[in-house]
Amino acid sequence: MKHGSVFTFILLLFTLTAFSQKHSVTYKATGPVDIAPVGIIKNISDSVLLDIVQRQTFRYFWDFAHPVSGLARERDNTVKAEYYWDYINEADGEPNLSKSTFGPEACAIGGTGMGILSTIVAVNRGWIGRDTALNRLIKIVDFLIKADCYHGIYPHFMNGKTGKTIPFGRIDDGADIVETSYLMMGLLTAKAYFKGNSLPERYFQKRVQQMWDAADWNWHSKGDNKVLYWHWSPYNDFDMNFPVFGYDEALITYIIAAASPGHPISKELYENSWVKGSGWKNGKSYYNYVLPLGNYEKGGPLFFEQYTYMGIDPNGLQDDHDIDYALQTKNHTLINRAYCMENPKHYKGYGENCWGLTAGDSYKGYVAHCPEDDRGVIQPTAALSSFPYTPQYSMQALKHFYYDLGDKIWGPYGFADGFSESHNWYAKTHLAIDQGPIVVMIENYRSGLIWKLFMNDPDIQKGLKKLGFKSKWVKE
Repeated sequence: MKHGSVFTFILLLFTLTAFSQKHSVTYKATGPVDIAPVGIIKNISDSVLLDIVQRQTFRYFWDFAHPVSGLARERDNTVKAEYYWDYINEADGEPNLSKSTFGPEACAIGGTGMGILSTIVAVNRGWIGRDTALNRLIKIVDFLIKADCYHGIYPHFMNGKTGKTIPFGRIDDGADIVETSYLMMGLLTAKAYFKGNSLPERYFQKRVQQMWDAADWNWHSKGDNKVLYWHWSPYNDFDMNFPVFGYDEALITYIIAAASPGHPISKELYENSWVKGSGWKNGKSYYNYVLPLGNYEKGGPLFFEQYTYMGIDPNGLQDDHDIDYALQTKNHTLINRAYCMENPKHYKGYGENCWGLTAGDSYKGYVAHCPEDDRGVIQPTAALSSFPYTPQYSMQALKHFYYDLGDKIWGPYGFADGFSESHNWYAKTHLAIDQGPIVVMIENYRSGLIWKLFMNDPDIQKGLKKLGFKSKWVKE
């Protein structure tokens, strides 16, 4: 994105402010705040650069939230699709002449959870006022408490004005237990952060607790301890027939479900549906890095190591199957980077400072990019959301994205969703589920804020213990 005179003025103003505060960028207010975007600023410290990237990325959730509900919109462009799969499958050559759209009305439940986590970061860093943020969060929970949900579980997509379900697919038109787990991760963390005794804080705490108590995770087991199912619909029952098996982005779903105060799943269900699934164990070595979990060769998309670990601290986390989750998250990331450096398909731009394959928009459709499905597209969120695991390499990538490619991919909501130098394609789009982890995971690298709040939740600790996890946070 090219920047004109307005950006130049804002850039100058921001630079003067930043340097006058000795490279500490802090914004404090008690009322609504307009967070102005900035362009590319040279000669700044790494800390200031991280401030800029987190803050500008947060604008996606603050300025672009749905005006009625406050929910996070799925994306900031409109795609043609009768069902969302129509757009996704364009990437594999499926014809799409749909007339219906997914646009500003389509809000993401999981993305909203990530936006809530980002809002906590924004308050803690002073970009927005505490009361201002709490007002937004109350708007969200008051909307959700009356919106469509199914046994307390929310759909993947929701109309941000009406609260009605937007079907993802022909029979995927009801509850989505994985997306709801991301939402609850955000809400429980916010409940821990806004723990004061003021009337607004107590009201917010009450609303979150109501949703937490109502969510029937065990419903998705069909009443036995064999399989946990991703979807349920009042019209199509469990016809989607899609088990939550791993290893993938859904580990948090099992932890949240086991932690439920009223409708918890069992350890037996976790073992049968997750651990014994064909995709759980790996154990192979790639580029001299052992990958404990996951059935993808050279690792799947990097969001596997980011969504769950926005709240769950992998450092020192081990289970009763002797899996070291710090090793899993770091090695998967290092393998992904090493693959991009090897660059077996000879894509332009790949290298030690330009890496990161994960799910996101491609030059055609939406793709879960990974070494097994490499189409020459880099998603900035992949490297940036890996800061807790590979801080030196993530900073290399960040500086390349910002200084070298910034005129093509840096904009008012941070970095665009993806780019392919081989195809001379640079997205103009942003997605909630890609922007959120950037803000949150950089913060976990810098301060551990979200980890501290979420891992200290008593229910979450009970859920981790129930599933056989040990951690420095989990009290014996």
